[in-house]
Amino acid sequence: MIALLFLTSTTSAEETPTPGELLSAVDHNLVFESRSTKATMRVVKPKRTKEYTLMSYGRGADEAATEFLSPARDAGTKMLKRGDEMWMYLPSIEKVQKLSGHMLRQGMMGSDISYEDMMESSSWQDMYTASVTGQDTFEDRPCWVVEMIATDESVAYPKRVVCVDAENKVPVRQELYAVSGMLLKVWTMHDAKQYGDRWYPSRMKVEDKLQEGTYTEMIFEEMSFSVELEDEVFSQRWLER
Repeated sequence: MIALLFLTSTTSAEETPTPGELLSAVDHNLVFESRSTKATMRVVKPKRTKEYTLMSYGRGADEAATEFLSPARDAGTKMLKRGDEMWMYLPSIEKVQKLSGHMLRQGMMGSDISYEDMMESSSWQDMYTASVTGQDTFEDRPCWVVEMIATDESVAYPKRVVCVDAENKVPVRQELYAVSGMLLKVWTMHDAKQYGDRWYPSRMKVEDKLQEGTYTEMIFEEMSFSVELEDEVFSQRWLER
């Protein structure tokens, strides 16, 4: 996917950017041609905390692959996304399972990040109409508040209220709503780092507001953009390799 032009931080605090300018800048940060990451996923529940190490690969909006490296009992578990379809390989039973319907709304490995969240990688400009509703701060940094309404019923979250960092254009806080108006999740992004002309968070936190006392952190230990990835990584054969 061709990267969108990056909006630099020349806008003054008094001048409100247009929704198109903000979403274009956010998409430039978050949408990529290819990416490889190594991350730790920490799933915190009231009575236990679990940690996973995983490698993820992405190419455009339609192809993504994830492999869990630890803990030992989950090592070798893989997920593959191609277009609107997703499969999961479970090494314990040596079986590939296609995920669809309500299964996509379940938490990945029991986390607060759903399989549906993992699949959503399209440009926000393509999925939402937006309005800039004001200014706020997040972790002592100024941000623009953007209200976004989905243009298609297939979008996982019909409404988002997002704080976009005024300088680097990272969406540092998102409130994700159901069509009924119920708050489903709060998604925050922290410690953004610069990769060329894009900014990307090195840590994310997702809170499921339908469950009490639970959240999931994703800490990125390695991150590379515009990397060469073999076609086989995004194939059914890779799942069982």
